[in-house]
Order: sequence, then C-alpha cells, then structure tokens
Amino acid sequence: MEINKDDQNLNQILLEETFYVLTKKHCVFKVRLTRQGLHLIKESEENRKEQVIPIKDVVGCRCLRSKKQSKKCVCRISRSRSLEVVEETSGDLDVNDTSAYLYIYAYLFQNTKSSSKKRERTIITLRFRSFDKFEDNNREAQRWRTIIKKLIKGESVPNSSILEFTTSHKLKENRKLLVICNPKSGAGKAKDIFQQKVFPVLQEAEIPFDLYLTKHANYAREFMRTNNLFQWTGIVTVGGDGIVFEVLNGIFERCDWSDVMESIPIGIVPGGSGNGLARSIAHYYSEPYLPTPILPAVLAIVRNHTECMDLVRVETTCQIIFSFLSVGWGLLSDIDIESEKLRILGGQRFTIWSLARLIGLRSYGGKLWYLPSDVPVVDKNDDLVFASTLGSNIDIPNEVNLETKTGRGRVGSWYSANSRRSEYFSATGSSYQSTTDSMDATSHNTSERPRMYGPASQIPGVLAPLPTSWKCISGRFVLVHASYQSHLGEDCLFAPEATLNDGRIWLLIVQAGATRSQLLHFLLGLSTGAHATKKSQDGLVQLIPVNAFRIEPDMSEEGYITVDGELVEYGPVQAEIFPSLCKVMVP
Repeated sequence: MEINKDDQNLNQILLEETFYVLTKKHCVFKVRLTRQGLHLIKESEENRKEQVIPIKDVVGCRCLRSKKQSKKCVCRISRSRSLEVVEETSGDLDVNDTSAYLYIYAYLFQNTKSSSKKRERTIITLRFRSFDKFEDNNREAQRWRTIIKKLIKGESVPNSSILEFTTSHKLKENRKLLVICNPKSGAGKAKDIFQQKVFPVLQEAEIPFDLYLTKHANYAREFMRTNNLFQWTGIVTVGGDGIVFEVLNGIFERCDWSDVMESIPIGIVPGGSGNGLARSIAHYYSEPYLPTPILPAVLAIVRNHTECMDLVRVETTCQIIFSFLSVGWGLLSDIDIESEKLRILGGQRFTIWSLARLIGLRSYGGKLWYLPSDVPVVDKNDDLVFASTLGSNIDIPNEVNLETKTGRGRVGSWYSANSRRSEYFSATGSSYQSTTDSMDATSHNTSERPRMYGPASQIPGVLAPLPTSWKCISGRFVLVHASYQSHLGEDCLFAPEATLNDGRIWLLIVQAGATRSQLLHFLLGLSTGAHATKKSQDGLVQLIPVNAFRIEPDMSEEGYITVDGELVEYGPVQAEIFPSLCKVMVP
C-alpha cells in the first residue's frame, strides 16, 4: 500500500519536547508540532492518549513572562495561585522566574448535548524552563512560536531550516486592518462587542488595526470615499447591515473602486438587529453561528481567508447604489422600516411588528418585471469601468498548561474583557479614534450627492422600455422581496440555495389574495426555509431565480422600498446582478 506524500508531510514532526505537570504525580506530556497541528500525547505504562489541536483552528501564539507578584498578607496559606503574565518589555515582570511562556490560542469544536456544533476558546500554555537563563528558554519558545505562526499563515517550513529558527528570525505582520464600528447599531452594543469579543482575538493573533467609531449617518461612506484605503489590508465593519451598505457604496464613490475591491477584502462582524450577511457567510461555510454569532466572523478575519461575493446594481429615478443583501417592497420592507421605533429590542423588533402588520395587512398595486436566470445579462470577465449616469441606457476558555520542568497550575487569561479605552493601544501598531475626536478624516457635508462609479449597466435605464425577453406580472402584491444571500436576518433563511457568488437574484413574490393564515405560515417558514421547499397554496408564493428585475409601483399609493434595509425613494426601481464584484473574509 502506497503512502501519500502529502499525508507524510502533514504528519512529519517539526518540533518535539517533553513537558511535565508536577501538580500531578507521573503526569508527562510529549508535545509534537506537525504541519497538521499540535499533538498532545500523554503516555503511561497502561495506555497512550493523544489530542490534536489542528493548525486551522489556531489563531495565534505569544511568548510572555511571569508577572511580579504584588505584596499581600501571607497569614493565609494557599495551595496554588493563578499565574499572571506580561510582555517581555514590561516593568512588572518577575526577574526571578527565568521561564518563557508560550501561549497558543485555539478555537475548537466541542461536543454538545444537541446536534449543533460549538466552538470554544482553548489556551495551551507551554512553559520552557529547561535552562538557567531566560534568554535560552526564550530562544526555544520563540522557535516554536515562529514555526506555528508560519503554519497558521500557510507559509512553507522547509525541513532543513527547522533548527535555524531562533529569536533573530523576526516575524513580520504584513496585515493592518481598518475597523469601522457603529456604536448605535441594533441595540447599541456594537462598541461593547468590539471591546469584549473582537479586540481580544485580534490581540491573540497579533494583528494591528486602526479603529474608528462612526459619528453620524454616512460617516463610514464619507470615510471610504475620502481616505487612502490602501494603507490597510482589510476593512472590518462592526455593526449591522447598514454599516456594510455605507462602506460598499463609499467605495463605489471612488474612481479607483475596482482596485479597492480587488485588493482589500471586507470582514463582517454582526452587531445590528438583522445581521443578514454575517449569518449567510456562517451558513455557507457550516460555521456554528449561535449561541456565539461574533466568533465565526472574528475567526474569518484573523485567518485571512477570502471569497468573491456578488453585488447588485440598483437604479432608481434619482440615484444608483450597490447592494449586497436585498431589495424589498411590501410586507417585509414595511416591517423593517416601521419597527425602527423598537430598535432597542434588537432582533425581536421584527417579530413584534410582523404581528402588527398581519393584523393591518396591506397590498400594493403595480408591475413587476424580471429577467429569468437562464437569460445572461453580464459577462463575468467584463471589467469595463465608467461613471454611471442616472437613467442612461448605457449604464469562557478551556486551558491546557504544560511545563518543561515545574508547574504552577492553571494560568489565567492575560487580557481583561472589561478593558478600558487605553487597552486598545496594547496591540503594536494599532490606534483608536473615539467619537469625541476631531473630524480629521471626513467632513459632514451632504449638500451634494457624490458621483457614483461602478461597472456598466447591461440593461435599459429604469424609465426605458424593456426587451421582450423580460417577463411581467401586473396586479396587487403583498410583497416583492429580492435577496442574493441565504439569510435576510439571523433567523430568516430566505433563499436556502443561495451562495456568495452564484450569480443569481432570488425573487420572492406574494400576490394579493393570500389569507392571514397563509401569510402567518409563510412568515414562520422563513426561519427554516420551509417557504422555499414546498409550493404555496394556489401559487400565491413564488421564489424565482433571476438575473435582473424592475418594480413599478402605483404612484397613487404610498409605501416603502428598501435596499439592504435602507429606505430609498418610492417609485420605479430596478436591479441587476454583477457576479464576484467584491471580496469578503470567510471562515
């Protein structure tokens, strides 16, 4: 039987060391590092147990020193104490401890009582103290750290050079993130989400960042348009779908939008009420989203994996915008806009207002045009760039602590989850901009709408006649809602077959005549995608894959039209898909 060379390389031992846990008698661990991961091997005369920490689940590692203990009353004898660690350059380090501590941070799948998967944070602490001098212990710890970091990044580790890695081998972090946080998103917890759940993982991965808190509506959009974005390697949004909408459209207000889209991926950290895009990304990659929705997004950011995502060009009679999530008219848009007064309730606001809208059910007159998905609109290889013209026809951690000589027991986390603003500066090269800072980046001027750039439209302008290849439905509608992602919200599986870059718009149509009972079943089915798996009674509910569509509402009535949850002017609106137009960070 032949052995696969790739498997041989994965299992080849790169580093190996024996560690002891002296708080337990005869407790010996052999730790091996391979390209597959970190192998923790516990051997005894009776048996051999091995646990593998996969490299793909490791986010980072750091070399630290023990912290000098503060003087306390020694009247009470304690059997053990929790060891605190600090950076090597800290003035609080314990010079009497010559050990070097290598902290390895991983997020592992854990077995749960239910069938759902769950990731939990695990810290593996390796204490190197075989030598009398710290410099010698640190050299060995740094060698492990260097190779682990290279494996995390997917860089090659030649077998011949393993022994050459020393403290003189400097690791260079070539990434720097721009973090845009909307502190008023959803229930107003986005800032806390960053501070308590995003920042610590960025610290573990040693990724520098610049943080900006939005100060007013369209702050992020103006920031994207007016700043040199190429000083960052990625853009991370912390908030709801609204902040993603601003970031994307701010980029399309730049003449170099194509270069930005090609070279700078966008990371999505959910902190709003809907969080449709973040939920969709987790769904596509089978990452557990609940009960920790932030984690899959942060892991996607630190691991630096990217994937192309479709965008939709939306045209109204007075503006062009680019959309990543949905265009809506009718019931779902009514719920979205009118429940804004209940924003403090977070995602529960949608449930409450759904009941209100069912009681006071509305329908809207108009025409719906659509181009079926089997009729091509745009070539994926089309890279034409132009300035669009409106209306134009051209258009709680687990820890493993191991030591080379002696043990101090369990080691606590080295950061505070309730860290103050100053804590943000502890990541080398990172900066923080508060809401009270001067408006150094942008000026708040909305008197003129900036010029919108982007790919050329491949369909007639919004007021122009449509070709005969388009299909038309005329009458009254309870709702027309189009999405290009699987989820509209955390608990709304709108289009189960959708993917990030399938090149299709999923058009949901509910015509007037549906009873409240049917609509209630439809709304309940949105949580599981049941509405898409079976035909509704009398064909009142349709889910159609299309390349483009146009809505022409009866202008004698009032209503709402939304794009990515943002209200736009009521009137004719059309949308067309542009495959793989931007890049997003994925698990």
